[in-house]
Amino acid sequence: MQTNLSEAARQLPGADVAEEVLRTCVHCGFCNATCPTYQLLGDELDGPRGRIYLMKQMLEGGEVSASTRLHLDRCLTCRNCETTCPSGVQYHKLLDVGRAAIERWAPRPLGERLQRDALRAVVPRPAVFKAALLAGEAVRPLLPGSIAAKLPRSQREAGARPAPRHARRVLMLEGCVQPALSPNTNAATARVLERLGISIVPAEQAGCCGAVDFHLNAQEAGLDRARRNIDAWWPAIEAGAEAIVQTASGCGAFVKEYGFLLRDDPAYAAKAKRVSELALDLVEVLRTEPLETLGAKTGAKLAFHGPCTLQHAQKLGGAVEAVLARLGFNLTAVPDSHLCCGSAGTYSLTQPELSRRLRDNKLDALESGKPDVIATANIGCQTHLDGAGRTSVRHWIELVDEAIA
Repeated sequence: MQTNLSEAARQLPGADVAEEVLRTCVHCGFCNATCPTYQLLGDELDGPRGRIYLMKQMLEGGEVSASTRLHLDRCLTCRNCETTCPSGVQYHKLLDVGRAAIERWAPRPLGERLQRDALRAVVPRPAVFKAALLAGEAVRPLLPGSIAAKLPRSQREAGARPAPRHARRVLMLEGCVQPALSPNTNAATARVLERLGISIVPAEQAGCCGAVDFHLNAQEAGLDRARRNIDAWWPAIEAGAEAIVQTASGCGAFVKEYGFLLRDDPAYAAKAKRVSELALDLVEVLRTEPLETLGAKTGAKLAFHGPCTLQHAQKLGGAVEAVLARLGFNLTAVPDSHLCCGSAGTYSLTQPELSRRLRDNKLDALESGKPDVIATANIGCQTHLDGAGRTSVRHWIELVDEAIA
């Protein structure tokens, strides 16, 4: 479509990318058919096509208001629209520019700014987050139900991690909230990889991937976290680490974008590109390995929830299900498996009503085959779905670890 960015818009970081994305869109509307918020609200401005119109208007110097900000905030960034789009519109790249612009041109009220600052102060910092979690557990009976639901129903101890001893070595992003919410996930990963002759090299200086800051529109802070991770991983990369494994698909999707996000940074562009090339979701590692040698013993009926960051961002829809089937798990059918569960990072806190409706719809679909347990590949989705207090939700690698123990 024809696009003429205003002079102010041309000064924004990523303006050239925004213009390219806008010109790619032909406004066919296929995206609305798979947009979770459009399906719930039925408002053109709460679908990708309408949001693209809003951002085009804003970047061409048109009106920018609190209403514009609200419609962009309601977007889950699930990227289902990108999977659907016949023109290959990279909607999320336009959204990143649009959301950064609206923070300048339509500043938030104080309450929203404080909420976002608080999330950024707690969530990306593992020690702070764990302390907040422990405090929440201590007063759980006194908390409102909506807040108590964010606390894990139960936790499995991490168990022992094998020491590195194999020639094949990989790095693993530990994550910011996963060590506190589901401490066994990364430990189970280490044990399964050990059985396949792969050791995990610790990189203690690596921290949050940067997605929390970036998607709360503190984009430079998010990129600084990316730079710190690159510095932490680089010695092991130079020593021959063959991959950077992500056990949370949300983190994996963001790390795979480091190369793009830091493309104009002369000090980090080349390193960021290499990190993105090495970044693999856990399933990308396991699916190429001789899983049949693990001797898994399974029996439970399992429904798999494919996170949007796995399906639509990393284009790995069906990959985990294929691995689980190879290992002998009994998978149930899940209707509308392409739709978002409503977790979407901090979305369940900033848009609680929409998030809850999406979660309940997703659980209805997941439970339709009467599974014994629900598995997923992202800590945010896991905590969000499990918080409903219905069928237990776990990371799929824990189930694999138990099946081969």
